Amino acid sequence: MFYQQWNVDVILCREGTEAPNCVYFCNAMKNKKPLILVTNDDGITAPGIAALVEVMRTLGDVVVVAPDKPQSGMGHAITINSTLRINKVNIYGVKEEYSCSGTPVDCVKIAVNKILKRKPDLCVSGINHGSNMSINVIYSGTMSAAVEGAIEGVPSIGFSLLDESIGADFKAAKKIVKAIAGSVLKNGLPADVCLNVNIPKLKSDEIKGIKVCRQARANWIEELDERFDPAGKPYYWLTGKFENYEGKSKDTDIWALENNYVSVVPTQFDMTAHAAIKEISKIKF
Repeated sequence: MFYQQWNVDVILCREGTEAPNCVYFCNAMKNKKPLILVTNDDGITAPGIAALVEVMRTLGDVVVVAPDKPQSGMGHAITINSTLRINKVNIYGVKEEYSCSGTPVDCVKIAVNKILKRKPDLCVSGINHGSNMSINVIYSGTMSAAVEGAIEGVPSIGFSLLDESIGADFKAAKKIVKAIAGSVLKNGLPADVCLNVNIPKLKSDEIKGIKVCRQARANWIEELDERFDPAGKPYYWLTGKFENYEGKSKDTDIWALENNYVSVVPTQFDMTAHAAIKEISKIKF
């Protein structure tokens, strides 16, 4: 299969990383399947999570805990002012499946702390219907679930396909997902790091390969479109235009995707601007 041509086993670990600094999965334990947690932000019945579950069940024992309704754009929100409920369901025929009334982050928290009898060996989120490249990672429920997995000490990956259609074709994406997830199960990830994987809307033979890259500096130039309901009361609809500030930089996720590569961005939850500490320390507060 085409993904076997890519050296994904090597590119997913930082150069020079020593084994003690990596999170290793328990697949090394003989005669024991990896335990894989699957979640998303598009809702438990979305076609993207169905594709993800299909791949993960070939790699280990799968437990699904996903929102009972779409939760796109929720970022790292958690439920604190209302009850959080889960319902056992049987949609995909895997080890266990639950719909959750909360956010994607809630799903990971309740899975790790209440549902699972042990910590999962892998947490995967997606496959998202639409891009989570660049600044979109900040708002993404898909990626926030993966980041929460990393906070819990679980090797985690968020997968997104650049196709927002409900009828999106996940055939090529499933091959990418299996290659990358299988490699993470084999090699682990550095502590506190998860992967943000974006897959171009292409057929398998049109994808050039996988590139590990950085998050591009870009932003949405936003507008709030004011409209009026039948009673004459105003309401607002968020619109905007995506603007890339990187130009032709070839080391970013935007460049990779525009040039028919899968982008893999190592992502962390430490938001400290480490490079600015020295400069900010000079300021007299």
